[in-house]
Amino acid sequence: MELRQLEYFIAVVEEANFTRAAQRMLVAQPAVSVQIARLERELGQTLLDRSRREVRPTAAGDAVLPFARAALRAVREARTAVDELTQLVRGVVTIGTVTSHNVDMPRLLAGYHRAHPGVEILLSTDTSDAVIDGVRTGRLDVAIASVGADETPEGLAVLPTTEEAVVALVSTDDPWARRREVGLAALADRPLISLPRGAGIRRQFDHACVAAGVSPRVAFEAATPEALADLAARGLGVAIVPHSVARARDDVHAIAIVPQLRGRLVLTWRAEGPVSPAARALVQMAREQLDVGGGE
Repeated sequence: MELRQLEYFIAVVEEANFTRAAQRMLVAQPAVSVQIARLERELGQTLLDRSRREVRPTAAGDAVLPFARAALRAVREARTAVDELTQLVRGVVTIGTVTSHNVDMPRLLAGYHRAHPGVEILLSTDTSDAVIDGVRTGRLDVAIASVGADETPEGLAVLPTTEEAVVALVSTDDPWARRREVGLAALADRPLISLPRGAGIRRQFDHACVAAGVSPRVAFEAATPEALADLAARGLGVAIVPHSVARARDDVHAIAIVPQLRGRLVLTWRAEGPVSPAARALVQMAREQLDVGGGE
């Protein structure tokens, strides 16, 4: 059994597709198929169900998956222990971010690269839920994510970059354009424009609606708060966005949501277990940048 076989297996499970897994691992797709087939022969069990459109782990695959992740985590931790001993900052640092945030990433990464030219930087974007899960599982070293105002993801440390209210946004000629506040029940009667499931603000809003016993109707989804505001300005519904999105626009009107929803953007990393020197150096640099006003 080889480590790359476990890496390929985990990648296919997480991507639910051999081609995407190969792209993620920067190898040809047949190489992934061959290595996983060898792993299955060695274990004497089929690990992946290839009969569906999306590849899914079999019962045997589900049983193997936590051990595969633990094995790779152990290897990373062994490398970290050696790096700690020799005080080297090298290797790879992986960063995940939501699509819209207030951290000056070009400035941060440029400074980090100047200080640690031997470290390869891998940057990707996804929903808050996905990047938080990536940090927990060790796929990502650090992430920028959206969470609730009083929320700290389990097992992770956070450094807030901003906190603000979540508001309802309508066009200036909307019937609600003079309203100052609106309840969740009233919002449930309007077509809503929201970030997709997995986004921090969407999760907060959905949880608040469940607690209030109302069922919102999301008519449109878009990847960024700015895109949501554009749709609201066109009269396509009520957008659920951070308040800062409305401040720079004169074609929309912001309405306070009752009860108030607040969210914050945070830099997050694992609070428990070894953190590589490369990741630790990045977190320290981010702390210094944010402390001197690196975020908006």
